[in-house]
Amino acid sequence: MPKLNSPAPRVVGRDSVEPTNPPRIGCVKYLNARPLIRGWPGHVEFDHPSSLCQRLARGNLDVALVSSFEFLRNPIYRIVDDVSISSAGPVYSVIVAHQGEISQVEEIELDPAAETSVNLLRCLLAELNVNPRFVPKSTASIPERRARLLIGDQAIRFRQKHEKDFHFWDLGEQWASRRRGIDLPFVYALWLIRPEVVDPGTIAKGLRVLQDENLAKIDNLIAEEKEFDHEFCARYYGEHLRFSFGEKEKEGFREFQRLCQKHGLLPKEPQPTTAATRREIEFNLV
Repeated sequence: MPKLNSPAPRVVGRDSVEPTNPPRIGCVKYLNARPLIRGWPGHVEFDHPSSLCQRLARGNLDVALVSSFEFLRNPIYRIVDDVSISSAGPVYSVIVAHQGEISQVEEIELDPAAETSVNLLRCLLAELNVNPRFVPKSTASIPERRARLLIGDQAIRFRQKHEKDFHFWDLGEQWASRRRGIDLPFVYALWLIRPEVVDPGTIAKGLRVLQDENLAKIDNLIAEEKEFDHEFCARYYGEHLRFSFGEKEKEGFREFQRLCQKHGLLPKEPQPTTAATRREIEFNLV
């Protein structure tokens, strides 16, 4: 496969990033991604998770902050180490809005923009032996016995507007509570770099520098926010989200892979699959 003629951004010193013919970069268009992309010196394509996954897979983007499930489905990419969008408890912005008990829901409308969240939902429900029908998202009101998966900014707005009208089944909270006593975060999104991109390490370093700068000045980032209440943003970034991709996040990601295989969302590993012989997912980190 020919190499791209788009060199990576050049990291100047410790604290700044300067692009030289910058790569084609895509990023999810949600509040949760602001600390990972604010201040990038080149052009960024903002889009929904499912669209970004398709564009990255087709080679229309070189680098993208996309649904983590894209790597499990197509593990050809390099992963930018130490950066993710994760949670280790309630995430607030990945929810199922429902009435009554979740076990009594007969249909769940799926957000067409979602990738990782849809598969996480399928795994969590399967673990509870709850088997609703999954149907396309509707613009109509949500009747009894039907629920709706919402993600990102749309989930935040819906939850704040309808706080007293629905129960909210928070997928981050459900992930954290399914194995009490085992602290494994859930990884929703990762920076993925296509395999033919030249000098992925420099791109990755630039993205880590950017994240570190934004998290160190998170109050400034929040002060510039125009779409959401600043007090909410402080809670959201400080209490609901994590932005690292360390050992715990990696093990949580492996656990998600195992659940997806268990429930037929990914191909199963060849037998035998005992703890001693099971092949773990390999992370090509940069």
